[in-house]
Amino acid sequence: MSAQPKKFYKRPIFFIPVIAVAVPMIWVAWWLGSPLFIDKTVNEDLPEAAIVSATTQAPATEAPPNAPPDADPAPTPSPAEGEPAAVPVAEPATQQPAGAVPSTPEPAPATTSAPDQPAALLSGMFKDADSRHRGSGDAAIYELVDGSLLLRVEDLDVTNGPDLHVFLSPGPDATERADVMGDGYVDLGKLKGNKGNQNYEIPPDFDLDEEWTVVIYCVPFHVIFSTAPLA
Repeated sequence: MSAQPKKFYKRPIFFIPVIAVAVPMIWVAWWLGSPLFIDKTVNEDLPEAAIVSATTQAPATEAPPNAPPDADPAPTPSPAEGEPAAVPVAEPATQQPAGAVPSTPEPAPATTSAPDQPAALLSGMFKDADSRHRGSGDAAIYELVDGSLLLRVEDLDVTNGPDLHVFLSPGPDATERADVMGDGYVDLGKLKGNKGNQNYEIPPDFDLDEEWTVVIYCVPFHVIFSTAPLA
């Protein structure tokens, strides 16, 4: 009797296309699903360049201009031999009227140093996009000492997702894709972490006179995860 041929799914050649399809599908499933269960925390300090110091120094006491140098006191003549020494006579004290409070010199102003304070220009708070995409925390735009702008996100806690980006979208709020990608929107790059404190550089041509909203946005699926209107 002749040997029965193997069924097609038992042949080695069958597993090659199966593996070629399964591996990418598993990778895509992990890429899409893992952020929903894994949090990434990033904590960055506010750059020192964003701190504006206001220090007031007390002026030093200076001698009046053209003031003559202190002259040496005149020598006291020594008494002649056999004469009694002269006794200096004390000048009478200046009489002040009864009840007057004696004047005291005013103390020099103390040196004061104002606390270092960041120069925040716009700020807002993150809120939920919907019941499945939630977010909280603070967002603010700071002007650095060199005049550049920085978006600072603090205490961020947003639902994680695949390929989340930080957008600055025009308008007082963003609820639809058309709002997020309106004329002049700015993509500040990939979200560094769905939790923590983070900094994002803003392009130099950014217009602060417009109304803006910070948007945590899923680029591949065009889904809003959280927004923070700035004012």
